[in-house]
Amino acid sequence: MNTRETLLVCTSLILLGAGRARAERVDNVLARMVPADTVALIGMRMEQLKSTPLFQKLVAQGKFPPMDEFARESGFDPRRDVRDLLLASNGSQTVLLARGAFHFKAPDKAKKFNYHGYVILSNAGPEQAHAGFCVLDATLAAAGQLPALEAALDQYKSGKKNNAAALLTRARAIAESYQLWGVTAGRTNLFSENMPGASKGADFGRIFRSLENTLFEADLRTGLKGLAEGYCPSAQDAKSLGDAARGMVGMARLNTPENQPDLLRVWDGVKVEQADRKLTLTVDVGQDLVDQLLT
Repeated sequence: MNTRETLLVCTSLILLGAGRARAERVDNVLARMVPADTVALIGMRMEQLKSTPLFQKLVAQGKFPPMDEFARESGFDPRRDVRDLLLASNGSQTVLLARGAFHFKAPDKAKKFNYHGYVILSNAGPEQAHAGFCVLDATLAAAGQLPALEAALDQYKSGKKNNAAALLTRARAIAESYQLWGVTAGRTNLFSENMPGASKGADFGRIFRSLENTLFEADLRTGLKGLAEGYCPSAQDAKSLGDAARGMVGMARLNTPENQPDLLRVWDGVKVEQADRKLTLTVDVGQDLVDQLLT
């Protein structure tokens, strides 16, 4: 496993878990747009995230080419204009909700069509479009697969406040000091399917596919620190899964090249704990090591 793969795996490790009571976390306007059938929420507090060394290094290294192109064509740059991002998924369709200061111009190739009073922009007309983008006002925007985007617009227009109540309650309990967070209901594969593929035995996606009611929280201000928790059907299942996760960390250490000793410090920062049905992983990688891995 090379240095970049290792950092990706460790970043992915913090993108799972199940929650604890803390201060309110979710923008109230974005919460009103979450479709009722949502089973997974991922939040990004962009004002805080943009000031972290890791984010700034990724931007400086040009890690977001599609976003660069979108910003040039539209005049809308999520890295600059967005204050809060909230991703909502029903397991098959996903919508991205954003709050910020939007001075948006439609790309020349964009098609416009009306949906219940909202203007949706897409690369095709309403009969052919698969995804779209909608600026509701100067502070609110939404984008994603068309069914999910339309569901979010319908939810917002309805004014109903009992949408995805259990998920939003858990999300609101995550402290504002975390720039990245996520919660899921039941056993959804949104997180595990978007983790890096197996590399020399470190297939953490397989571990997380067995978890349910997960939560993650991450702080990138001084390196890479985070917590991920999830529940198994039984305490024995959690023990077996925890043993497998520890085995993967051990295997990753054994496969660390001799000429990359700093990678051992990465794996030293990954801890696995099990209590009854709950499996908890923590990641703590210092800023100096993150900087080395990104070099």
